[in-house]
Amino acid sequence: MALSCLLIHLLLFSLSSAHNDFFTSIGHMTDLLFTEKDLVVSLKDYIRAEESKLEQIKKWADRLDVLSAAGSQDPEGFLGHPVNAFKLMKRLNTEWTELESLVLTDVSDAFVSNLTIQRQHFPNDDDQIGAAKALMRLLDTYQLDTDTIATGRLPGSSSDPSHRSVLTVDDCYDLGKVAYSEADYYHTELWMVQALKQLEQGETSSTVDVVTILDYLSYSVYQQGALERALDFTRKLLELDPTHQRANGNLKYFEYQLGKQMKVEGREEEEAEGRKRKGRPDDYLPERKKYEELCRGEGLRMTPRRESRLFCRYYDNNHHPKYVIGPVKQEDEWDRPRIVRYHDIVSDREMEKVKELAKPRLRRATISNPTTGVLETAHYRISKSAWLGAFEHPVVDRINQRIEDITGLDVNTAEDLQVANYGVGGQYEPHFDFGRKDEPDAFEELGTGNRIATWLLYMSDVPAGGATVFTDVGAAIWPKKGTAVFWYNLYPSGEGDYRTRHAACPVLVGNKWVSNKWIHERGQEFRRRCSLQETD
Repeated sequence: MALSCLLIHLLLFSLSSAHNDFFTSIGHMTDLLFTEKDLVVSLKDYIRAEESKLEQIKKWADRLDVLSAAGSQDPEGFLGHPVNAFKLMKRLNTEWTELESLVLTDVSDAFVSNLTIQRQHFPNDDDQIGAAKALMRLLDTYQLDTDTIATGRLPGSSSDPSHRSVLTVDDCYDLGKVAYSEADYYHTELWMVQALKQLEQGETSSTVDVVTILDYLSYSVYQQGALERALDFTRKLLELDPTHQRANGNLKYFEYQLGKQMKVEGREEEEAEGRKRKGRPDDYLPERKKYEELCRGEGLRMTPRRESRLFCRYYDNNHHPKYVIGPVKQEDEWDRPRIVRYHDIVSDREMEKVKELAKPRLRRATISNPTTGVLETAHYRISKSAWLGAFEHPVVDRINQRIEDITGLDVNTAEDLQVANYGVGGQYEPHFDFGRKDEPDAFEELGTGNRIATWLLYMSDVPAGGATVFTDVGAAIWPKKGTAVFWYNLYPSGEGDYRTRHAACPVLVGNKWVSNKWIHERGQEFRRRCSLQETD
């Protein structure tokens, strides 16, 4: 019997290896809360049967019961807080596995059977690492400190304690280890310092001690060029553990390197060099600074004269029969390129139906490789998406028709409605919607030409973060449920408008749902005519 149970366990574990990228969609992560809640109920049944033997497990279950009960009341609100989302990934990927090992001595127990079956739906190491990196991304983009994240007091987060979790010493240490494994010594230092701070404030840990944290800290600051600080951390470590072999070796090496630098450059120059090298490393995105400034609501601003030319109006698209009596509310968001927002363009019921249709189909969002043209997942697009055709439900058909009536463009050659749900720290870094000339066969398989325009519908409010920013011109469009923004990607001549390079900022707090319609050139020949001006 034990062998058969083992074989079943191995089979289910192999099924669990299918990676679902849970962390890339808050909508999909809500299911994990109910899975966890079911596991807690099963665990409590097991405890009642052997309460005297399993007192330690009972305490564990009680702690998780509170978390899962709070989360299941408002799953999207609960997981909209990135700390809650990270801790859910960590619990299901590591802590429940540890608990399983603890109770496996009785393989016939109902709880173990339930847990083994449920494990095929659990997140894996990639999900936990993805959630950890998301917290670091939020730290950088919104210029937060580790203490703000560790205490759960994020800008825009709920004041309700049930929606706010804190990071323990072990959590901070795990975040530091994720950064260390990526050779990201900047973030390693930040999170190890936070872990050390919480230990010094009296928090206890059964898995990590000061010596271990100091060992990571000395090496991470050394890798950033701060020899003086590396030496200080090493000396503190040796005060606690004089026999630490690696620290004793590092002490001699750091002292030698420091002495050599001071002879060549002098003490002040060495310290200045250490400060110069320390900091967040540069990465692959040249416009990173500008992008993050816009995400924070900083950066470029229109002159008062330009801003005075932006208006709100009732719009009927040249006396369109549907909107003569009931025109839509149109607002100018930007002038060059022209970006407009339409208010109250879809109802709550319509948006909920679109989410309902999309949620079972959500898959990790893909991008087109500019070299090969093949669709692939990318680390700079953290979301899941689904495609909905007009034939699938009257609501989708109505939304498509509404887009055509308001924009005046033919949507028969447009792509299906794409619905996207962003995950923990979900984002889409700066990109163009249209195909550039250096891209091989962009959209050729569709046979409908390039993407002439983009319609972006916000289907949720986002308490903090999640703006759509145009990095070339400095525009920042903030999500507002039930509104849609619209812009042309191409000039009337068919040339690409490079001013439309845009990005979806990381979601700091909340659950961001959007749907977009990419409208193509075919069918627009007599709807958006070329002018006589070559500059157009």
